[in-house]
Amino acid sequence: MPLDPAHAALVRLVRDEGTRVLATLIRQVGDVALAEDAVQDATVRALETWPRDGVPDEPRAWLTVAARRRAIDIVRREAARTGKEAAAMELTGPPEEQDDLLRLVFTCCHPALAVETQVALALRTLCGLTTPEVARALLVPEATMTKRLTRAKQKIARAGIPYRVPDDHELPERLRGVLSTVYLLFNEGYGPTATPRPALVDEAVRLTRLLRELMPGEASVLGLLALELLLDSRRDARHDADGRPVLLADQDRGRWRAELVQEGVILVGEGLRRSPDRPDPYVVQAAIAACHALAPRYADTDWTAVLSWYDVLLAVADTPVVRLNRAVAVGERDGPAAGLAAIDAVTGLDDYPLRHASRAELLARLGHTADARAAYAAALALPQDAAQLAHLRRRAERVSP
Repeated sequence: MPLDPAHAALVRLVRDEGTRVLATLIRQVGDVALAEDAVQDATVRALETWPRDGVPDEPRAWLTVAARRRAIDIVRREAARTGKEAAAMELTGPPEEQDDLLRLVFTCCHPALAVETQVALALRTLCGLTTPEVARALLVPEATMTKRLTRAKQKIARAGIPYRVPDDHELPERLRGVLSTVYLLFNEGYGPTATPRPALVDEAVRLTRLLRELMPGEASVLGLLALELLLDSRRDARHDADGRPVLLADQDRGRWRAELVQEGVILVGEGLRRSPDRPDPYVVQAAIAACHALAPRYADTDWTAVLSWYDVLLAVADTPVVRLNRAVAVGERDGPAAGLAAIDAVTGLDDYPLRHASRAELLARLGHTADARAAYAAALALPQDAAQLAHLRRRAERVSP
């Protein structure tokens, strides 16, 4: 049975606050696995007691204390870890100068870990996804993902990978992984067609601002911050009163946050100036978002400009998803037949629900009802978030049999 709205909100609160608690506890106990076990226990206790006793005034503080106490219990029971007991029992101390969550991002993205492991660890620790959810997101069997995450945590412990923000000279080699991780965090919270988690969006934006302070002239950081702000500017218009997604074409642009659009557009310009010869992919994606943000109405969108930016993006980051998004833009500028031909030319996305859904939309516009329903059926048959499934079912129901 689905969770009632109040309990679902409580689950989201606990999950989102748990990310910050985990980051703090890892710093204190120096062991990712121990911290995860303790935070998991604390979240279970919260979900058991808060519905009865009420949500505390400081949820994160409550979870932190509960997790720390659980860590102490675990340490005391395991003789092999008694050397860490003092760290786990340190309930008070001087404030840290560096941000705990930013430390965790850099730990996940240490170059000693393979890129696919960095991504998996980030999804698990920063986004709060379960191991099965991470496995589905990365199209890997659950057993394989469990082993991958376990090995990653063991490697962090054995290699003594420091839990800190690196020195200035170490930042460039970590930056690509760190930005990818923060963007994953943003996307998990943004949920284009899934259930949004605003707390994760806010965390991602906050972390990107911190990265900008660390590397103020880095084009990729400017581009990521611009992209996040331009997308988040639509927050209040992206769902209707019943919580259902509202597509970009149907959003009330009067509800978009003008100050975020303005800041994002300025950052796009600065990012382009910082990378004149080979624009950074994040800057280019932000430029595409700016094309949408600056159009007073969906009908006023400059699709030629959008397609031009997609061509630039393909030159610096050619992926099947980018090609799919460009094909959708072709359909908007040149009509559904041209868009459908462009989508059908994209390969490597047979297991990507949005490819089938995009085809379905264009087929429906062409009046090919049976083919449109078949394309929606193909999209609905693939693993995805429950909210996204519900969204696709509603779209499919609009196509007359």
